[in-house]
Amino acid sequence: MTLVVAVVAGALIGLSLGALGGGGSVLAVPVLVYGLGQSAAQATTGSLLVVAITALAGAITAYRSGNVLLTRGIVFGVVAIGGAAAGAKASGLVAEPVLLAAFAALLLVVAAVMAARQLRSRRRPPGPLPRTHLDDPIVTFRPSFACHCPRALTVLVTATVVGLLTGFLGVGGGFLVVPALVLALGLPMAYAAGTSLVVITITSASALAVRAGAGTHPSWGLVMLLTTVAVAGGWSGT
Repeated sequence: MTLVVAVVAGALIGLSLGALGGGGSVLAVPVLVYGLGQSAAQATTGSLLVVAITALAGAITAYRSGNVLLTRGIVFGVVAIGGAAAGAKASGLVAEPVLLAAFAALLLVVAAVMAARQLRSRRRPPGPLPRTHLDDPIVTFRPSFACHCPRALTVLVTATVVGLLTGFLGVGGGFLVVPALVLALGLPMAYAAGTSLVVITITSASALAVRAGAGTHPSWGLVMLLTTVAVAGGWSGT
């Protein structure tokens, strides 16, 4: 039964990450806790490995399909590393019931924000986003220094918050990154979903590196099985 749960859950995690650019750890953490018998600390650590590898595989496929703004994703992910490291350290100071309660509360808040945005978007006439908005750099150094400071500040604050929550809750952050890229940077959903996979890979890997040194070790055999199936599902979803 444990193997069946791992295979089914891994496929759903991969499909979610590949198709939507997020949602992997929304499934991975509960599955590891309630389906595979891991503690909250083990689950939030193991989910980072599952999501990081699955997101990397999905990002490669999405990039080949032309749905990734690579520079945007790398910059956002690098800025988020500091927050991810700090969040991973802080998670070890919190009781496990509090960790799971915070995880559930965050899911409700993000779901409410995205649902509200969807309702608002239906009331507005559709219109294409200008390509210049996507292509224009936020900061340039050649031929002279120029900064679109309001957008730069938005990226800094948003990426740091996403990194903190990623490290603290052991999530890849896709269900945070996709709304952040859509709401803060104005990316269309197709680009946000693909670009978020780059961000998820960077933030998950950095948070996992911090957690690995903290002595929390999940059942790596189950985690690798979940990861293997999730990668296959992620390829299909992308």
